[in-house]
Parts: sequence; structure tokens; C-alpha cells
Amino acid sequence: MTALLEVEALQKNFGGGSSLFGAKRAAIRAVDGVSFTLAAGETLGLVGETGSGKSTLGRLVLRLIEPSSGKLRFEGRDVISASAGELRAMRPRMQMVFQDPYGSLDPRMTAGQIIAEPMTTQGMSRHEARERVGALLSLVGLRAAMAGRYPHEFSGGQRQRIGIARAIALDPALVVLDEPVSALDVSVQAQILNLLAEIQARSSVSYLFIAHDLAVVRHVSDRVAVMYLGRIVEIAPRDALYRTPRHPYTVSLLSAVPHADPVRERTRERIRPIGEIGSAAALPTGCRFHPRCPRARIIAARGGDTVAAAGTRLPTACVTQDPALTPAGGAQHLTACHFPEES
Repeated sequence: MTALLEVEALQKNFGGGSSLFGAKRAAIRAVDGVSFTLAAGETLGLVGETGSGKSTLGRLVLRLIEPSSGKLRFEGRDVISASAGELRAMRPRMQMVFQDPYGSLDPRMTAGQIIAEPMTTQGMSRHEARERVGALLSLVGLRAAMAGRYPHEFSGGQRQRIGIARAIALDPALVVLDEPVSALDVSVQAQILNLLAEIQARSSVSYLFIAHDLAVVRHVSDRVAVMYLGRIVEIAPRDALYRTPRHPYTVSLLSAVPHADPVRERTRERIRPIGEIGSAAALPTGCRFHPRCPRARIIAARGGDTVAAAGTRLPTACVTQDPALTPAGGAQHLTACHFPEES
């Protein structure tokens, strides 16, 4: 498949330098050398704990924030070096749906005005935009008569539908969805996910779907990328990743997903990472997951080359060598782990 989006060694640092009183501030490496591609009509799920860099990556992809370094190509065009005019020409083709369906909508504008704004900004006449607003509202399951209502007059699920209608108003090729259903009730989540699938089937739009709920990601994604402290630590086709996760962080995330069978839920083994996610301002040496890695502790207990770290002894490779994404279980299944085959 032809790559719609190509991301190579993308990096974003925040802070650094000196404070007002001269104290040095550590740079926060929010996104640290991320690479992936996204094909036309494909959905890539992006998962990880809060603080892993998912939302920052989504904004970098659309150049809503400026990257510190790396390469980014969209439909064959260089996004990072694009001028303001060139970027403006790309904007209709790349859109975003935000997590908060209320905070992302201007409370002073009606639903119709919110949806029409990107169309009139791109030069469409007010009459044409008004006609298209009715069609878009119908497409997302709302009545055209609702165009005159303000955001506070809608439910959370309806507001998210308005946000989606605005995002697809210009027939984009790419939509970044940042936790689009996390603030909604479960029943409403299903409606929104089905709506996104219907839109994709009609238009072949590509989605970068950011979430922390692995059950939701499994439902919507073709491939899944797992982020930890600014890096992608595993990326694979959906079924392969859920069936045979290779990175211990992915294993722990899947272990936390509740099982529908109450008997299996009570008896199954859970694999939990040790402690909390670290700081992007003070990254560990070697594999950045090693301070929390259950697998590293099991391997160290078997003997071999170990070193003192994280209050115990861990394999030397985990502590000193930063693993690259390499094939593990197939050419499309990549993981950044020194021991991907270990249990």
C-alpha cells in the first residue's frame, strides 16, 4: 500500500535552558525518535499510559506544534519545511478530533457555524457551506435543524459528532483522533466508533487513533503501535499484537484489560509493571522500561550477565543498551526489546 503519512525519527523536546533564577532545567523529551508509516484508508491505533507522548505525537503529525527534529511527509510533501502558505494548502487534507467534545467547540458559535467555519476559511461560499452543513449533520446522525443550536444544548455524544462533522467537512485524507471516546458513556462510545467506521468505508480516510483503552483500539485498528516514554516500543498488525505481544510493556497493558468471562477474569494471571511511569525529563539508560520490567527481573533471576539497577539486579543489556525496533515474529511485527521471545 502507498504511504499516505511517513514519519521518521520525529522528536519534540520541551523546556531546557535556565530558569529565571539561573537554575538549569532538564529538557523533556516528549517524543523521542518516533518512526512509522500510515497507508491510505488504514487505521493505526496508538496506545500507552498517560505521559507516554501519544497526544504530543498526534499534534506533531499535523504540525500543530513544531518538531525539534525529524522528517514528516504527507501525500509525498514535506510537512516540516512547508511554508505557511504551503501548510495552509495542506490543512484541508489533515484534520483532528479532540478528546473533550465540549472544550473543543466554541460556545459562542452554533453547531452550523462551527462546522461551516473550515469550509468558509478555505474559500467556500456561505451558501455552499450552509448546504453542506445539513448534509454533514445528517451523515453523523444529527438533524439538519440542529444547526442553530449551541454546544451546551447537546449531549456529550452529540457534541463529539459535531466535532467529527467539522473534521470531515473538507474531505480530509487523514484524521488524528485524540482519545475521541474516552469522555463518553460506553453505549455512546460504540455509536461514535461505528460512525467513524462508516465514514472510513465511504471515503477511505486514514485515522491515527490515539487511546489508552486497548479494547477500543482493538475494535477500530488495522495496526497498533505501543508508546512508552516518547518511543514506540512495539508496532504490529492488530491481531498479531493482541495474540502474541512481544514487548513486556505491551504484555502488561493487555494483562490489565478486563475479560468478559468472570471465571477467567478471577483466575487469570496479571502481569503488572513495577511502580509508575518515569519522567521524560530524566530518562533511564538502556531500555527505558527496564526500571519497571517484570521480564527483566525474571531473566536476571536465572543468572547470567547482570548489573545493579532499580534497587535489584537486572540484565546488563537492559540497563546499558537502548534496543532498536526490530522484527520479532514477522516482518511487520517490530519490538524494541532485548528479550522479545522470553516469557
